[in-house]
Amino acid sequence: MAAAPKLPLVEPADVRYARSGDVAIAYQAIGEGPVDLVFIPFFGNIRWAWEQPLFARFLWRLASFSRLILLDKRGTGLSDRPRVLTLETQMDDIRAVLDAVGSERAVLLGAVQGSQLCALFAATYPERTRGLILVNPHASPADVPPAPRSGDEARESWGTRELSEELARAVYPSLASDPAFLRWHADYLRFSASPGAAAEFFRMLHDTDISDVLPTIRLPTLIVYRPDRRDAALRVAELIPDARTVQIPGQGGAWVGDEVPAEVERFLSGEKEALVPDSVLTTILFTDIVGSTERAADLGDRAWRDLLARHHAAVRRQLARFRGQELDTAGDGFFATFDGPARAIRCAQAIIAEVAELGLDLRAGLHTGECELHDGKLAGIAVSIGARVASEAAAGQVVVSNTVRDLVAGSGIEFEDLGETALKGVPGEWRLFGVRD
Repeated sequence: MAAAPKLPLVEPADVRYARSGDVAIAYQAIGEGPVDLVFIPFFGNIRWAWEQPLFARFLWRLASFSRLILLDKRGTGLSDRPRVLTLETQMDDIRAVLDAVGSERAVLLGAVQGSQLCALFAATYPERTRGLILVNPHASPADVPPAPRSGDEARESWGTRELSEELARAVYPSLASDPAFLRWHADYLRFSASPGAAAEFFRMLHDTDISDVLPTIRLPTLIVYRPDRRDAALRVAELIPDARTVQIPGQGGAWVGDEVPAEVERFLSGEKEALVPDSVLTTILFTDIVGSTERAADLGDRAWRDLLARHHAAVRRQLARFRGQELDTAGDGFFATFDGPARAIRCAQAIIAEVAELGLDLRAGLHTGECELHDGKLAGIAVSIGARVASEAAAGQVVVSNTVRDLVAGSGIEFEDLGETALKGVPGEWRLFGVRD
């Protein structure tokens, strides 16, 4: 491959802000390449990163062959610091920035925990994703790098020189004895997140499992890893259909250096515009009125129709509030979809609460999975699973699959383990969870 080009010694692009709901997201767009490339690390500060020559070179290298889009996720860097930090809301941040820069479809480059976010975005919004590149990725908490070991540990030690040096030894071992780098790195962590935000991010890191999401990705995917992250990276590659892998030299979780940009450029130069897959990752909600037959018999046809109309209006109000999409209404039940599982859970809870004021008991079930798109309609085993999960719920209860539980880390939603059960017509045993009020 040709030698890396001489990089410009100029100021990076100015920081701008996109609106993601009521949250301001800081971003930069650099370069004029033919492909939009969004880079998502664990967390950072898009302005302070440029103060480190190694980081600046890495970013300019990427911008030499793409339009590089950088952003500080909510809770980090120069972006707003709301209390709730989830992968779901961070996906909203990516969409907001893509809209702000006028990008219809981009390649996502994710490093470490950023790889989880990018993979989930690619599965959920394939129409906005042209390709996926994951650097030193992991799927489950079992493969999370060792430090900090919990959110509480991060809160206690965040911002200290001791933790900064510990992380530098793990991520940038070749720079761990460089005093100038260590001084910059300590400030980089401090400018990236507060102790409370760091605790939330590390808690989410240790609670999130995207193993069930990865097989739903149907886009060109490249996995780049260093030797000591090989096992975790290859487990991710095994789960993504047709993912390519490449090992680069060195140790630690660092993404800086010329090796990653070289592999990214090689990947992009060989990729044609990917077709939008005919499947999508979505969260499915089914609701059902408990004891509807008996209630209809007690009220009579006319009164039941009036009550049912009020029920439908209440459900639709909450679907609109939580960005749910109604797909079908069969009798007294609803079938709806969401682009995020936490929103779907909150919606189900709100529906049950509002309909209870009408004197009706509802049950609800949720599952996140891959659905096939046919003329605007959804089909596939995930739909059947969602319906079966709902049938396991009691009156006033929201029951979710294990996949949903694994994707809402950081949301504050708590669950009761209901154990494993067989779902009618669905192979295998399924672990279900009840949502606590």
